[in-house]
Amino acid sequence: MAEAREATDVAQDEDTGPDLASFLAHAAARVDAELDRRLPTVADCGDLAAAMRHLVTGGGKRFRPALVLLACRDVGGSEDDAIATAAAMELIHTYSLIHDDLPCMDDAKLRRGKACVHVAYPEATAVLAGDAMLTLAFEVIAAGTPAHRPIGGMIVALGRAAGWAGMAGGQVLDLAAEGAEPDLDMVRRIHEGKTASLIEVSLRLGAMAGGGGGEDVERLARYGHRVGLAFQIVDDLLDTEVSAEQMGKDVGADADNDKLTWPGVVGNEQARADARRLVDEALVDARGGREEALLAALAEKVLSRRN
Repeated sequence: MAEAREATDVAQDEDTGPDLASFLAHAAARVDAELDRRLPTVADCGDLAAAMRHLVTGGGKRFRPALVLLACRDVGGSEDDAIATAAAMELIHTYSLIHDDLPCMDDAKLRRGKACVHVAYPEATAVLAGDAMLTLAFEVIAAGTPAHRPIGGMIVALGRAAGWAGMAGGQVLDLAAEGAEPDLDMVRRIHEGKTASLIEVSLRLGAMAGGGGGEDVERLARYGHRVGLAFQIVDDLLDTEVSAEQMGKDVGADADNDKLTWPGVVGNEQARADARRLVDEALVDARGGREEALLAALAEKVLSRRN
């Protein structure tokens, strides 16, 4: 499965340059293998395992896990020290998608080109699958990170980024802001919580797992914060410009749910300019480590993505 995925991803990313394409394919293959090893099987827990694997298997760009591995390499660490954290970030991200798609949230039907988990399985099973993936992520970091790395600090950082101060809090703000008057400060707070927090912590944890010093950890975290905001601005734009088939998920939901979005407040042209500015700032943060070129290429790819 990993070899087939690697060939597919390289073919899809040829326009980004062979180095970045090869790295993303390599990272996806490594993370896929780690996820398959860490996730339960149907023999372990039946439909719960099947629901947990539904969105993970054969889908997703593995963007956040790739950032973990890249940050680890940037500070001179070994990918082996960060692979468990990379898998944990994909578990956290996928759990958030499962819950985000629920009828009580966005009530989506399509994700990663297939039926949402609550469509393919009973809704209660989808909720529990997300819960199980969230808790498994912390187990994987604790069990899979070498003891000489700051495991406690990593778990604290991930808990903050995924919880009330980050992703979960951002989701609450997003729901509360539906139908509200345009407010760029509120949109920024929502995007920082829902999206940028996990992208930022992916870089932070990767640098910590790789043995990076405090200055490098903060430099890469700043890079992640800026790239994360740009990523969500582009996502807002794609929701109005790209088909569901290209995106692999429902589109137009922001307008349907009367959500606050960046282009909805400032317009598409200014939103693109803001995303460009954030990436330019991230390029400065990319300097100083061993993987400056890949970090720069990945930030640029955020601006040109079509799904």
